[in-house]
Amino acid sequence: MRTFTAIVERDSDTKLYVGYVPGFPGAHSQGETLDELQENLREVIEMLLEDEVLVFETEFVGTQQIVVR
Repeated sequence: MRTFTAIVERDSDTKLYVGYVPGFPGAHSQGETLDELQENLREVIEMLLEDEVLVFETEFVGTQQIVVR
């Protein structure tokens, strides 16, 4: 079992949740709900892991809040 961290945003035009896994080429999807997005991302990741041995381009470190005045 492996765990991946996804970045999730909500598109204000389509109202869809959009998610991607940093550094994992092709690991992105969308859904009408967070649950749907999670399931879609899980399916994409499983499919990508079956295709080949992947080399991650980056390592997820975290998020930061930036204050601008």
